Amino acid sequence: MGTESEPDPSLSAIMSERRQLINVAYRLLGSLADAEDVVQETYARWYAQSEQQREAIESPGAWLTTVTSRICLDLLGSARVRRENYVGEWIPEPLPDGTEWLDARPGDPTADPADRVTLDESINMAFLVVLEAMTPAERVTFILHDVFRYPFADVAGIVGRTPAACRQLASSARRRLREAQSPPTPAAQRADIVRDFKQAWQAKDIDALINLLDPDATAIGDGGGLATAALYPVEGGEQIARYYVDLAERAETLTLLERTVNGQPGLVAQQDGVTVVVIAFDIAGDRIRNIWAVRNPEKLRPWTN
Repeated sequence: MGTESEPDPSLSAIMSERRQLINVAYRLLGSLADAEDVVQETYARWYAQSEQQREAIESPGAWLTTVTSRICLDLLGSARVRRENYVGEWIPEPLPDGTEWLDARPGDPTADPADRVTLDESINMAFLVVLEAMTPAERVTFILHDVFRYPFADVAGIVGRTPAACRQLASSARRRLREAQSPPTPAAQRADIVRDFKQAWQAKDIDALINLLDPDATAIGDGGGLATAALYPVEGGEQIARYYVDLAERAETLTLLERTVNGQPGLVAQQDGVTVVVIAFDIAGDRIRNIWAVRNPEKLRPWTN
């Protein structure tokens, strides 16, 4: 037992789990702000226990992950109601990379805790959008088992299903992803296509934009209720090209920057140095299949230095 003046030796071990918990919660919820709230609530529940209760927990990390996942499972159920009442389209919150893939400025501070979210294929925007279509139990099971490698026996206790049922949930989730995903385009080619889109957009070149877009492409904007934001998806390559040229004509002072968005090449639009739009792309072959543009200021918090 330490005195009051001595640090709690278990505190650093408990707090070191925070990165893992943020990573789990962001993938489950698609929102960094919600993930932070969940992790804060998880720690509040940990310290609400008596010292004897905490000492009796064999694996504090497993306990914290279990509580975080259960809170997320509850939130996913209520999120459907919240998002049905959301003004316009809802897109997962975009994340920056700590080291930008172009126009990098050495020494820039990275956002916190966005810089602690591991950027891999399980957080690219196309992946997160598919996760949004899953049931809460499917999503939690798939993320915990397939991404974080938790055994089905442990996942079963979190989602309240049998291990066999969890296997079926994970299988269903994988099928959804396979159906939605296209063969991967090499990273360098993706970057080139995004750069070409940026240049064509700045040049207001409709034909060049049409050539970069799949004829059946979809563009979705999330303005969070902004009066100037598009409320509905724009369908079709030509319609999207005309829509973006119209935007360029109405926003002459925007500065476009090539940035990593959720681990993939994307674009950031700034007005007077302030990020006002973050754009993620889904690229199939040599064409852009989906564009997700986030304008909701609450979701752009990690992009503000």
